Amino acid sequence: MGNRAMSCSFVAPASWPLAAPRGLMVLILALGLAACEKKVRPPAPPISFTQIDFADLPGWSGDDLGAALPALVRSCARLAGRAEGASLGAGWVGGTAADWRAPCDAINGAAPGAARGLLETWFVPFAMAAPKGETGLITGYYEAELDGALFPGGDYTAPIYARPDDLVTVDLGAFTPKLKGQNIVGKLDGGRLNPYPARADIDAGLLSGRGVELLWAEDPVDVFFLHIQGSGKVRFPDGGERRIGYAMSNGRAFTGIGRLLLDAGKIPRSQASMQGIRAWLRANPREGRAFMERNARYIFFRWIDGPGPIGAQGVALTAGRSIAVDPRFVPYGMPVFLDTTWPGEDRPLRRLMVAQDTGAAIKGPLRADFFWGTGEAALDYAGGMKQDGRFYILVPKAVAERRAASS
Repeated sequence: MGNRAMSCSFVAPASWPLAAPRGLMVLILALGLAACEKKVRPPAPPISFTQIDFADLPGWSGDDLGAALPALVRSCARLAGRAEGASLGAGWVGGTAADWRAPCDAINGAAPGAARGLLETWFVPFAMAAPKGETGLITGYYEAELDGALFPGGDYTAPIYARPDDLVTVDLGAFTPKLKGQNIVGKLDGGRLNPYPARADIDAGLLSGRGVELLWAEDPVDVFFLHIQGSGKVRFPDGGERRIGYAMSNGRAFTGIGRLLLDAGKIPRSQASMQGIRAWLRANPREGRAFMERNARYIFFRWIDGPGPIGAQGVALTAGRSIAVDPRFVPYGMPVFLDTTWPGEDRPLRRLMVAQDTGAAIKGPLRADFFWGTGEAALDYAGGMKQDGRFYILVPKAVAERRAASS
């Protein structure tokens, strides 16, 4: 979702000579972007996978596995158009599109009660572990709700912008193959590419009057949290509703405001949840704006028609069954069984999830963001979720057999 999409945070020189000869540009990219590559995509830490039996999955027998089928069906539909030999990524784990044909054919149209048998027939579970151990971090996110209008006036004064026409993205893989999948974002000024303006500049009115306002909201704090979550549902004065989702970011690095407030002594650790941060920002509007502007990253939005919100895999997310992951380690569409606890409780939360999204803060093999749904009820869970947990990935049987044969 929105802010969850990642891009390279390399900062171009103050003046980037786009008109320079191609050879010079490639040299600049090769030298300057080496640092970018190291910062944004560090060498993947070693990760181990241990094959286990479904009977050894803690909580497997107690989960309502049929509730995960809608998410799996959506991911399978996304894979259907891939070439047979196309890799899903993350090394051997994802396999190829061909490895998913039979499992997806079995899952499509299956009744909820058949989920357990199908999963145990077509997949093999592996326990994941990283150098620091078998336990990772699981946080939560949600789809924001806010009040808005198509035209400014009255209480509707906080703009939500569409992607500006002067925002330029550069696919670095077009210049050198080793940078495939990395992009930089900037703005053309007199034939030169500069970093795109930061949040403070945009909040000060940089884009005002240019016709890129998508809509106006009542509360700038709601808009800020919309940027963090990356997707939202807008309620209009006439009672109508419509979704908006991520269109692009300004390419700036994300800075978590919770850490800023904690370090400044503005809130105690007990209030460092989404709810606590939001309450402080609303109670301190002037100082709060200054803190919000220290997060230079800015998100531009587009209208979303149909089911949503849309995750990085390009499918609508399923509340309580979709997670955001680091796709270097867990490919999109993979079933992942989590052994964790409910937010703020010791009560076990053991559930089959589907990897369908990512995020700027979701880094590492044992890291996930749990999608709780839409609105305040979802925020109640997402806002306080920061749980330890174990990760078990379900690999198509054909992939597991091929790995066993090669080891």
